[in-house]
Amino acid sequence: MTSTLTSPPKLAIIGGGPAGLMAAETARACGIEVDLYEAKGSVGRKFLIAGKGGMNLTHGEPRPEFDQRYGERAPDIGNWLDDFDADALRKWAGELGVETFVGSSGRVFPNDLKAAPLLRGWVHRLRESGVRFHVHHRWLGWHDDGALRFATPDGERVIQAGAVVLALGGGSWPQLGSDGTWQALLAAHGVDVAPLQPSNCGFDIGWSDYLATRYAGTPLKPVSAHWRDASGRGHVRQGECVITSTGIEGSLIYALSATLRDAIAKHGHVTLELDLAPDRPLERLQRDLEKPRGSHSLSDHLRRQTGLGGVKVALLHEVLDKARLNDPHELARTIKRLPLRLLHARPMAEAISSAGGVRLEALDDTLMSSTLPGVFCAGEMLDWEAPTGGYLLTACFASGYRAGRGAAAWLRAHGA
Repeated sequence: MTSTLTSPPKLAIIGGGPAGLMAAETARACGIEVDLYEAKGSVGRKFLIAGKGGMNLTHGEPRPEFDQRYGERAPDIGNWLDDFDADALRKWAGELGVETFVGSSGRVFPNDLKAAPLLRGWVHRLRESGVRFHVHHRWLGWHDDGALRFATPDGERVIQAGAVVLALGGGSWPQLGSDGTWQALLAAHGVDVAPLQPSNCGFDIGWSDYLATRYAGTPLKPVSAHWRDASGRGHVRQGECVITSTGIEGSLIYALSATLRDAIAKHGHVTLELDLAPDRPLERLQRDLEKPRGSHSLSDHLRRQTGLGGVKVALLHEVLDKARLNDPHELARTIKRLPLRLLHARPMAEAISSAGGVRLEALDDTLMSSTLPGVFCAGEMLDWEAPTGGYLLTACFASGYRAGRGAAAWLRAHGA
């Protein structure tokens, strides 16, 4: 069964994540009639899941340092942030009755650390403003006459729209709706789309059965990571990570994931070196490990002389044979530079976010497609990536603001 909407909306927004909701709010504030379509039964599902354990809304880092978190896309996203930055996002939340604070890490959270009250207040305000929501509407692409096609529980529905904002997400967490199926639909209409890749993800190493069974889920802290990017430049960063059954993940690894992923793509693998004792210089470790061990086991000797134990000692056993474990100088060097050979990024479905998507070069400054006039794109479906810490959400909001404003201006210019 196919039904056609007889009174078409001026603007159709497809996708009910932060970018789509912000586009709806911005366009509606410009006086545009807005209908928002969501494939799932409710909007903001990924937003709610991301808020579990504390809703990290944005980051208190000042600009232009903030902009640099977006790597090669910093100039483009900095342009969006000129319109709607972290301060604007905090003010916006405050207008919804949600006050925020800056944590010790610089991350910005709602005072109650929850996502649900913010989302509820936002959706209520959007409904009150006149935004019309249509859930269980999965976008199927365009009809031959340019109408939008949706799969619904009641059969296919076809609607005409004056303009469209696509905010369909990337390829991570597909069970929440962002499954990346839009790539083929846009590519078929001449839109330049970069392949989606995992971002803010873990990596496979291939542990021994003992380490995988005994230490999966164990935090590894504090450590410093040493690595070389795809161009061979060396880097170092301190933080925390977690051993998994197949490899390693956690905040430190997520922060490096783009560089590590690209190096693996270029070289087939990458070696990440971990300093297991970042507060102890090599020379001191060597002196401490040279002290007589007596009847103590190696593990006990390491604990007494270096403070290392548990998973850190297990990692040393993972990479050193017996002779090298009993060589104080070799052992000290490995503690300072434990080599881990990363083989693969974990699947995109497990990643926090994704890279790739609609290339920004395929869009104008308002985020309208150069090949599909009146079609705008926003959010994670665009070709950019950022580390966790509030940077992902901030750019999604900012791109939604830019696309919503651009769509409103385009509709006004075309007499809608």
